[in-house]
Amino acid sequence: QVQLVESGGGWVQPGGSLRLSCATSGIIFKILPMGWYRQAPGKQRELVAGITRVGSTNYADAVKGRFTISRDNAKNTVTLQMNSLKPEDTAVYYCNINPPLEKGASWGQGTQVTVSS
Repeated sequence: QVQLVESGGGWVQPGGSLRLSCATSGIIFKILPMGWYRQAPGKQRELVAGITRVGSTNYADAVKGRFTISRDNAKNTVTLQMNSLKPEDTAVYYCNINPPLEKGASWGQGTQVTVSS
């Protein structure tokens, strides 16, 4: 299995910020498109932001203008800067290749983000 370790989650008040980090394993991840995903209770996992090898990005409509994805290919890390957080951003956040494997995808434990007052 491919190792994916997410960190940086926690609790924050509405309007606050968090920075999530993803440490990946394997040199192959330096060339693969990566993404941040999230899953809220009772909902399907959704793609929040994606980034290509060369740094082209795309975002879900719900987070455009608030979240920024970046990567450091030399360090095999992917970062998600989240600003102006809203309660509806509350979810477990995961990183993975983008798109993930249709079958046999490897997911880490994720990191919990809770936005509440």
